[in-house]
Amino acid sequence: MKSENYIPALSYDWLTPFYDTVVRFTTRETAFKTALMKQARIEDGHCVLDLGCGTGTLAISIKQNHPSAHVVAIDGDAEILEIARAKSNEAATDVQFDEGMSFELPYADRSFDLVLSSLFFHHLTRENKSQTLAEVKRVLKPASKFCIADWGLPSNLVMQVASKGIEMLDGSETTGDNFRGLLPSLIAEAGFEHVEETDSFNTVFGTLRLLQCQKTSKLGG
Repeated sequence: MKSENYIPALSYDWLTPFYDTVVRFTTRETAFKTALMKQARIEDGHCVLDLGCGTGTLAISIKQNHPSAHVVAIDGDAEILEIARAKSNEAATDVQFDEGMSFELPYADRSFDLVLSSLFFHHLTRENKSQTLAEVKRVLKPASKFCIADWGLPSNLVMQVASKGIEMLDGSETTGDNFRGLLPSLIAEAGFEHVEETDSFNTVFGTLRLLQCQKTSKLGG
C-alpha cells in the first residue's frame, strides 16, 4: 500500500504507462545507467538491490550483464511493478520484484553487497530521504557500496532553467534538496563514508549526477 505522500514515477498515476518513453528520450538513460552499473563493479554472486526500481529497466540490465548476480528490485507502486515484471519476463531475466517503501525496507540487516538507485531520491521528502539512507545502510553488508544517479546541482544556467520542469512536476518539497546540491551532504550525515561524485550528464530536464559511497567496514556501523 502506498503512503499518503507517495509520488508516482511521473507524479501522476495516469502518466505511468509513458514513463519508459519519457525517460529514454529526455535523460540519456542508456549512458547514465551504463555508467552507474560500471561504477558499482558488480561481481559474480553479488546480491544487488535496485532501490525505487520503477519499471525495472536498471534491474533487468544488471541481470542481463551479470547473470550470476542475485538481483532484487523494490518499489512502492504496484502498477509500475506490473510493468517491470512483464518487461523482465519478456527479457527472460530472473529478477525478484518486491513491493515496499524505501524507508521501511522488508529485508534483514546486512542482506546486500550493493545497492543502486536511479532517479528515485528526488521523489522523497527530507525526512524520507534520511530514513531511506538509514535503511540502505542497515541492509548493506559492511564495506559495501551504495551508488546513486539522480538530479543534482545544475551545471550551468541552461540546466538550472531546464530543472524547473522536474521541480514543477514533482514539487519543490522533494526536489529542492537535489537541485541545491545537498544530496551528498545528506548521505554523509547518514554515516556513509567516501561520498563522491563520479560523473554527470546534462539532460533535457537538468543535470544528472552520479554518486557513490561506502558503508563503514566496522560491524557495528
